[in-house]
Amino acid sequence: MKVGILNIGTELLFGQVINSNAAFLSKELNNMGFDVMYHYIVGDNPDRMRIAINMLFNDCDIVITTGGLGPTQDDITKEIACEYMKDELIVSDDAMNELVGGYKKTGHKMPKNNLKQAYLPSRAVPFINDAGTAPGFALSNDDKYIICLPGPPREMTRMFKKSAKPYLEKFSNSVIYYKIIRTFGIGESSMEMTLLPLIDNQTDPTIATYAKEGECSLRITSKRKTLCEAKDAVDNMISEVNNLIGEYIYSFDNENFEKVVFDKLVENNISISSAESCTGGLFAKTITDFSGSSKIFDRGLVTYSNEAKVTELGVRLETLEKYGAVSEETAIEMAEGLFKASGSELCISVTGIAGPDGGTPEKPVGLVYIGCIYKGETKVIKIQMRNINRNWNRNYTLLNMMKVVYDCIN
Repeated sequence: MKVGILNIGTELLFGQVINSNAAFLSKELNNMGFDVMYHYIVGDNPDRMRIAINMLFNDCDIVITTGGLGPTQDDITKEIACEYMKDELIVSDDAMNELVGGYKKTGHKMPKNNLKQAYLPSRAVPFINDAGTAPGFALSNDDKYIICLPGPPREMTRMFKKSAKPYLEKFSNSVIYYKIIRTFGIGESSMEMTLLPLIDNQTDPTIATYAKEGECSLRITSKRKTLCEAKDAVDNMISEVNNLIGEYIYSFDNENFEKVVFDKLVENNISISSAESCTGGLFAKTITDFSGSSKIFDRGLVTYSNEAKVTELGVRLETLEKYGAVSEETAIEMAEGLFKASGSELCISVTGIAGPDGGTPEKPVGLVYIGCIYKGETKVIKIQMRNINRNWNRNYTLLNMMKVVYDCIN
């Protein structure tokens, strides 16, 4: 069945509140096998609410609303739902008892306008709100269904799981299963071109690509009658995808690159240290953000100035004068100096120009060298990024440092 989501609240349009309800509902509904077709947001305006509901029901069997169930005059979701479904509001004894009982428990006096929340459509299936005062409900007419939930995310999620989800399960005759593959080192367009033989012929499972901060993800989704059938279909497609782009895949379970690298270091009990210039300790911070990092992380040095590179890491003045701080030679000597100081099995260094200024025609902003020593082998890689902005350049450098470590220990 097709579902439309209508989030109600002027505060959403003003950007005062982030619309997390739509994301939660979409994920839940898709996992249940429903096809979510639309996300609409309208303010607390009856005419625009009518227009939105009419548009949604033109293509959907079910409309789920959030918001507008409170006690104030601009909370009019129930009224508009009743109007569309040709019903009327009446006092619900269950809702009234919950409302009055809730105020008695807290010892507060109930404002008169809260009585509005005890009114529900006469044909409604009521949903009790055990995290607030506004009850929700389901209402149907002519094979169309509207489910009205409160706006506060804490109340909405609890009500959906406890009441709305069981109500909706009777309409679902399939399940959706998906897995997200994460890659690094291949662009979205290149990945799509490589996977075209699979994408062009896809029916079920389906393949969708996404780009994010230097990484690319791939979602493989199947909709089948049973979870077992859907999982088998996704797993078979993953095998085919792996044959084509396996060298770029670092996770089949939507894990962060940093966490994957950290887990592998811990799993293999590999000690690591870092010497950073342009990233300012970002690598060390990222590793030590994980609980248990003391098992593998020895030290992180931020050698930002030339003097620090010389005194802390033993980089030679001749190297800095001849090749500069941002050079292959300096990155190597930083890693070598770190290895001598720490004795860590894996030592990684980085030096570069994060921007937005400081570059030259010979060494533009975004130029980075990453040095690494592991098992007696020293290597260095060069990266040239576009000058997007300082934070992006530093974060993308971090990902490349993770890639160097990942390649070393795999």
